[in-house]
Amino acid sequence: MQKLKKLKKYILVLLVCSAIVSCDVRRKDKIADDSETQKALALKDSTTVQIIDSAYNFKTVTDGEKVMYSYRFKNIGTKPLVIVEATASCGCTVPQKPEKPILPGETGFIKIVFDSKGRVGEAHKSISVISNAKPEFPTLILTGNVVAKGKNGLTN
Repeated sequence: MQKLKKLKKYILVLLVCSAIVSCDVRRKDKIADDSETQKALALKDSTTVQIIDSAYNFKTVTDGEKVMYSYRFKNIGTKPLVIVEATASCGCTVPQKPEKPILPGETGFIKIVFDSKGRVGEAHKSISVISNAKPEFPTLILTGNVVAKGKNGLTN
């Protein structure tokens, strides 16, 4: 009888745990579905964008320095410009997209931070932008040279 009670408790605990986990999974699926729906809605009404800065050469920096830059663009269309996503070609470059739509006639920015630590040599990074712009946003380019620190912390 005692074993039967323990078995019932064990089964009850398993059922409760599985119910909690399954609810959490459904919630994550709902969030993923919502973000896909938002992307589809944002891309539905296209607009035109004028790229002011599509490439930036930061010249030469010392290993460990961070390069910050803002690519500029202007919404020259008649609908709000929605930047859905901005991704870089590697983890050393982090783009930051505008959270709010860029209204017609307004200028927007995609800010990037490039961490040169451990990246000695020529740097060539690309930033891809997904938006409701037609034609599509061109790939944004970041180039430059990273030099090693000297023994005294000075560049060679």
